[in-house]
Amino acid sequence: MSATELPPPASPSIQPPYYAVIFCSQRTEATPDDGYGAMAERMAALAAAQPGYLGVESSRGADGLGITVSYWRSLEDIRAWRAVSEHTAARDQGRRDWYRHYELRIARVERHYRWDESAGPADPVPVAER
Repeated sequence: MSATELPPPASPSIQPPYYAVIFCSQRTEATPDDGYGAMAERMAALAAAQPGYLGVESSRGADGLGITVSYWRSLEDIRAWRAVSEHTAARDQGRRDWYRHYELRIARVERHYRWDESAGPADPVPVAER
């Protein structure tokens, strides 16, 4: 799953408050044909089509530890995403085939900041204040 293909969550067009679903996972020993990559891509596309979806950031290390943060407009949108039958089936398969363990946290984002090198040494300003 590539976060660069989706709108960056710190985009000025995304104003707080919104919600972050933080999914931390440890993969089992992966094999190239275990279906995980295809399922991750399918879930990213399916999530992006859901009402209230704002974006995603994801990373996984060589040790199998991964963190995916998806952003949503409301708790209701998160609940609706959780209820999508294809997502439910993917979660079941993940517990059965792909993960040693995982944790999921849901947080409300009250403000966010963005900085890049073009801004120079100045401290970042909250996106909503730009």
